[in-house]
Amino acid sequence: MKYNILSNKLIKKLVVCFLAILVLAGLGYTVATIYLSNNYFHETTQRLHSNLAQHLIDEKFKDQSPFDENGTVNKPLFGDIMHDMMAVNRAIEVYLLDTEGHVQYSVVLDHNSVETNKRKVAIAPIREFIESDGQGYVLGDDPKNPENKQVFSAAKFDKNGKSGYIYIILAGQDYLSTRDMLFGSYVAKLGFGTGIVTLLFAALLGVLSVWYLTKNLRELVFAAKRFQQGDLQYRIENAKDSDMAAVTTTFNEMADTILTDMDRIKSLEVLRRELIANISHDLRTPLAIMQGYIETLQIKDKDLSSEQRMEYLEIINAGGERLSKLITQLFEYSKLEANQITPEKEPFLISELANDVHRNYQVLAAQKNIDLKLEMAEGVPLVFADISLVERAIQNLMDNALKFTPEQGNVVVIITPKKGNVEVTIKDSGPGISIENQSLIFERYRQTKTGTQKEGAGLGLAIVKKIMELHNSSIQVLSKPNEGTAFSFNLPVYQLS
Repeated sequence: MKYNILSNKLIKKLVVCFLAILVLAGLGYTVATIYLSNNYFHETTQRLHSNLAQHLIDEKFKDQSPFDENGTVNKPLFGDIMHDMMAVNRAIEVYLLDTEGHVQYSVVLDHNSVETNKRKVAIAPIREFIESDGQGYVLGDDPKNPENKQVFSAAKFDKNGKSGYIYIILAGQDYLSTRDMLFGSYVAKLGFGTGIVTLLFAALLGVLSVWYLTKNLRELVFAAKRFQQGDLQYRIENAKDSDMAAVTTTFNEMADTILTDMDRIKSLEVLRRELIANISHDLRTPLAIMQGYIETLQIKDKDLSSEQRMEYLEIINAGGERLSKLITQLFEYSKLEANQITPEKEPFLISELANDVHRNYQVLAAQKNIDLKLEMAEGVPLVFADISLVERAIQNLMDNALKFTPEQGNVVVIITPKKGNVEVTIKDSGPGISIENQSLIFERYRQTKTGTQKEGAGLGLAIVKKIMELHNSSIQVLSKPNEGTAFSFNLPVYQLS
């Protein structure tokens, strides 16, 4: 099976949470249904019997009075009324009230009790009911249970100088007792019958909904597993059209980035091996030369003249200097690559630095019969950079230019102010660099050759590139075979705040 919902903890949690919500919703639905059904029944009962009290007055009080000649309640009359009412509906209870709501008489009350004679019904609901002509849903006091409110019918009478109200409770004690007895059964049928069926149906729909809504999530999990298992080319199709477009497109981009990084790591590994091989060769060559001349001195010391001995020592010394320079470059490049060097930028005059470099390299240039020139415009502004790192970059470019410029050639240092920057260019008249090799010379310890003439300078140009990166700049090369080479970079002009 391509996707397994049970293997995903998130989907399990979604299903459990959804079922929990359904259970709570079901309980809420049951409680709300019972409450609303009860109110619906009461309102229907009240509307249906709204005129019951008035009908009773019109029929029973037409020929008889609720009070006798002595002002006493006509109990036989109310006995007949209650008998007639209960024959129709046993839930009905009839009360005789005075104009203030005091209970004057009811068959259902024990009038021998002192508490009974103190019973009083709130008049406000009765007046509201009469004013609305029985069309409003009004609850009134229950004389038998003062803490309860019940639906009722009421009407005012005025007979033989006596006024009051006929107050009929439409859901009396018998109704309440019967309702309480049947309530448990009703809840069981509603909750455990209809409720469970509804819950099961909703749960089925919920599981299907979760399955459908998490389709994209499962595709993402599947893609991640495929990628983990080594299928590095697997991507989520139509990621931008997915419901989780932000996540699926991010996954595809992440997979592309990982694949690119892996290719870069492989390339770096190849370069690392090449670097080790080149370093081993460059270290071995001067060491072998030094070792050979040292052994010659040891074996032929007595046969060598002082001039030969001095020549051998100079060769050994040159080899030592070459080793020292190579080791220094390696150490310097490793710190730059590991970001262990932080440029300490400050404003300084690039013109003064250019003059110092030009003066220092005059002797080396003269030894090779190379014409070293400095071309600099007037009023070169201050630049903002690390002076020691910039000096190191210029020295590497100068070493490179003098190394590959033949005798009678020329090297020019050019300082050119530009808008917001100062351009530094070191130009030589050497053999030049082919276009296909220009992108390789800045790679660490990458050397290129044309015939027997070297065009690269090992780590020197790689160090320059790293220094420029620390200054948010770049090193540019402009060269053609047999037309010389020019390296240039830009430094930002110092802005006064």
